[in-house]
Amino acid sequence: MKLLALDTSTEACSVALQIGAEILSLDEVCPQQHSKRVLPMVQQLLSQAGIALKDLDGIVFGRGPGSFTGVRIGVGVAQGLAFGAGLPLYGVSTLAAMAQAAKRLYHADKVVAAIDARMAEVYLGCYQLDAAGLMQLAGEEIARKPAELVAADVPAGFGAAKVFGVGTGFQTYPDALTAWQQVHICPQILYPSAQDMLVLSQVALTKGLFVAPELAEPTYVRDEVTWQKLPGR
Repeated sequence: MKLLALDTSTEACSVALQIGAEILSLDEVCPQQHSKRVLPMVQQLLSQAGIALKDLDGIVFGRGPGSFTGVRIGVGVAQGLAFGAGLPLYGVSTLAAMAQAAKRLYHADKVVAAIDARMAEVYLGCYQLDAAGLMQLAGEEIARKPAELVAADVPAGFGAAKVFGVGTGFQTYPDALTAWQQVHICPQILYPSAQDMLVLSQVALTKGLFVAPELAEPTYVRDEVTWQKLPGR
């Protein structure tokens, strides 16, 4: 199995390469520099592994939610690489990737992943570990003001269990989020990492769920954005 994964949906730029059981990864926090950094990072890992893009089985990308611009950069770069090399694509949730990182680093089996979505909101998803060791979404991914979260948003079985909290949402709104659901906050996991996207995409590859580049789509979660008009507009 040879897969490349990349994510530019948050302040971090992340690239990972899997060759068999070996995973190589690069993670950089580089706000507004993703379009300059992602391709050199891809080339660095391919050169390190001594393979060409066309030798891969597919490309994995962070499909969101996250920064609108960042998500579009990631999808666009993945599509460009896939078209050029004739490879299929598969999108992985950025929230799921952070939940998978909590399993990798803390052996977590229940995770709340929250990304600061600006506009006083968070992108949030609750995840539970399945029998295969993969984080599965419990409920749905939402965009919500932390103070507006209600008991019904907590999945069954989360209330009294040990739950881990990951993502920048817990850095920005720790009080409101922990008042809604008690969690063990993991400050080491602020952003999604492409290496965890590789883990979440392996089953999809074996099941033939990768798609043609033109069918790859982002997930924004928030459908509407309030724009302030400039003076005179």
